[in-house]
Amino acid sequence: MVADGAMGTMLYDKGVFINRCFDELNISQAITVREVHEAYIKAGAQILETNTFGGNRVRLAAFGLAEKLEAINQAGVRIAREAAKDKEKVFIAGAVGPLGIRIEPLGPTTFAETREIYREQIRILVDEGVDLLVLETFTRLDELREAIFAAREIAGPEMVIVSQVTIDDHGHMLDGTDTETFTRKLDEWPTDVVGLNCSVGPKVALETIEKMMHFTHKPFSAMPNAGYPVTVEGRKIYLCSPEYMSQYARRYLWAGVKIIGGCCGTTPEHIKLLTSEVRSLNPLQRDIHVTVEQPATKQKAMLKVAMEEKSQLGAKIAAGKFVTFVEILPPRGVDPTKEIAGAKLCKAAGIDAINVPDGPRASARLSAQVTCGIFQKEAEIEAVLHFCCRDRNILGIQSELLGAHFSGVKNLICITGDPPRMGTYPDATAVFDVDAIGLSNIVNNLNHGLDIGGNPMGSQTSLLLGVGANPGAINMDEEIHRFERKVAGGAEYVVTQPVFDLKLLEEFLRRIEHVRIPVICGIWPLTSYRNAEFMVNELRVPVPEHYMQRMLKADDAEKARAEGVEIARDMVRQVKPMVDGIQLSAPFGRYQMAIDVAEAIGDR
Repeated sequence: MVADGAMGTMLYDKGVFINRCFDELNISQAITVREVHEAYIKAGAQILETNTFGGNRVRLAAFGLAEKLEAINQAGVRIAREAAKDKEKVFIAGAVGPLGIRIEPLGPTTFAETREIYREQIRILVDEGVDLLVLETFTRLDELREAIFAAREIAGPEMVIVSQVTIDDHGHMLDGTDTETFTRKLDEWPTDVVGLNCSVGPKVALETIEKMMHFTHKPFSAMPNAGYPVTVEGRKIYLCSPEYMSQYARRYLWAGVKIIGGCCGTTPEHIKLLTSEVRSLNPLQRDIHVTVEQPATKQKAMLKVAMEEKSQLGAKIAAGKFVTFVEILPPRGVDPTKEIAGAKLCKAAGIDAINVPDGPRASARLSAQVTCGIFQKEAEIEAVLHFCCRDRNILGIQSELLGAHFSGVKNLICITGDPPRMGTYPDATAVFDVDAIGLSNIVNNLNHGLDIGGNPMGSQTSLLLGVGANPGAINMDEEIHRFERKVAGGAEYVVTQPVFDLKLLEEFLRRIEHVRIPVICGIWPLTSYRNAEFMVNELRVPVPEHYMQRMLKADDAEKARAEGVEIARDMVRQVKPMVDGIQLSAPFGRYQMAIDVAEAIGDR
């Protein structure tokens, strides 16, 4: 059977701006959408996909259209049905695409929430009378699983479900899952047809399907792009001609593919020649004999390295020793002389590790990872690397984490990171492919010898996985929920934001008791009343009024710093019985202030 080609390409050619919600056109420009369907029917398409690829609540919400979800999906089915009403044997396929967000373990949306979002859209399509469902362009196997099971739960056992992934040039899904793995899963799950669409052209798609045929008896579908797009005068142009695509239709048929269509860049002219090729070959098609191979013995996840074996710091925490960090910022330039001297001072004072922020307050400084390496080499003290998500996509995250392990920087605190608007370069572009929860899961995967897609690497990291938490968070329910997910993602210790209010810390510790991991309490020596105001009003760190008054009464800079140290020492004495260590800030590079505060710890 021949399916249709690209919807988005055709709508774009008809003058629809690329930043529009194409699914919404079912309501505002129904005639335009219908014209595309009619062109594909005229070209010979037997399967029409509804214009509902992005018709889920998440994608529509990005355009402020979530409340129109039902109307958009209903209209998508009706338009396709009207276009095909005078034609026999034209089937309407409800098109369902990915949510466009990261789900667990790399994102905040759970598998259960993901499945319910798919159930919502698919229920509308099924109620409106689609003949089959096409789940397409999935880049992650676990998201496709939720879509398949949502479809089967809603549509029942009789509805035909076509499930298609998108791949790279090596036949791997874009999350790194290899051909055998995703094919065997699709063979196992309740989908009727398996296949590929988008991303690659007809050659790579055919080669990958030929590999897939070793691992399933299910029918195949193929809807490749019209090659790879090239930029011509600012526009993306797909250069695979209809004649070239039709040659591959012949090869797909010989391989045994049952549904052939097109994705990005394909037009009615492509589908017209595909149809001609299919009609000429179908009467002569030979029987297809497929031998499915038994699953190969695959390398499994490795056992995680024990905490005490990862680093000296890990051994101290595992042994129950009360640990002390001092935070030292990387230099703004390339001269770390002052910072090295500070690290040596801390080493001599018995501090366990230097904590190095990663672009704090969205500032541009020497690489935090390089700074950690410098401290470990020049000052002979272990470093703890803040690792944030702001500046790296998931590929860069994995590469830099592997590099950190290889270079000997084993201690991490995984954080989301301050947005660029907070810093001196507010126009800088943030990435935020994942947040701290997703980052924790990436580190945990690497510690088990698995890459970002959950695929075995053949070796593993031994990174000590720390995370952050804020006992003074405004929405404490959300903070606890995120902390629970970080622990589930493999967190081994947590460092808090600076604490001045003991009651907030006590409440936080009470609420995490069921998922308790070693807690390192943040302590910040105030330097002035203005500094205290900054903590309260800009960093949203609660400072009790009696501490504010003590800072207010200090009538010169030296007295204010001394009072700040004494307040911090008070906090150390109070929190020591409750936590497993402290992290001391050295405000404005005053390392001696942090060391003075550390003296209040006493015997360790």
